[in-house]
Amino acid sequence: MNYEVVLPAAGSGKRMGAGKNKLFLLLQNKPILIHTLNVFQEDDNCTGIWLAVKPEERDFIQQLLQEHGITKVKGLPNGGEERQHSVHSCIKEMEQVDIVLVHDAARPFITHEIISSLVKGVLDKGAAIAGVRAKDTMKKVHNGVIVETVDRENLWMIQTPQAFRFDLLYEAEDVAEKVGFLGTDEAMLVERLGYPVHIVEASYDNIKMTTQEDIVLGEAILRKRSLEKI
Repeated sequence: MNYEVVLPAAGSGKRMGAGKNKLFLLLQNKPILIHTLNVFQEDDNCTGIWLAVKPEERDFIQQLLQEHGITKVKGLPNGGEERQHSVHSCIKEMEQVDIVLVHDAARPFITHEIISSLVKGVLDKGAAIAGVRAKDTMKKVHNGVIVETVDRENLWMIQTPQAFRFDLLYEAEDVAEKVGFLGTDEAMLVERLGYPVHIVEASYDNIKMTTQEDIVLGEAILRKRSLEKI
């Protein structure tokens, strides 16, 4: 089943401490952004990519797209102050499609297998997001003091992509904008409508490039994948 994907790419990457958009940092001599885009460029089921960008970075990103043969990008609307605003900016410019995915541009290690499972989840249930089971002991803390040890059996660490019927996400984004609600992810906006969101088990490799330590780990993941292909 075909889908289109939205990639918010207008963040500042302050925690990376790179002094520039972290998506332009290199992993094995290629920008993080291009690693992520290549996943969708090479997926036959992806019919369009939407990038929310900073206006001052648009020309540079267009140059990167051309240099690396990324041809599926349909639009580069202005990103907003928050991720939610960037996603909404893209959604409002898209034509009606059946399925839309939202993916962190800084998660370059998502696989076609996980994407396919998410798309199937949307076909069956309307909304499906990627995540992994919590591995560590979880504590609820107040003012620096542990108040509860939380049962991790039902706890998941949420990732992206997050996949939805287009009309469902459009409505969720539109309602949130009208009432001034700011969510932490797209699933939260859909949940507010009372619509069930289902989980698809993803991979612990599907990390988000956030700190310098993640760059080191990302290089290791790429080396591991190269060895697996031998």
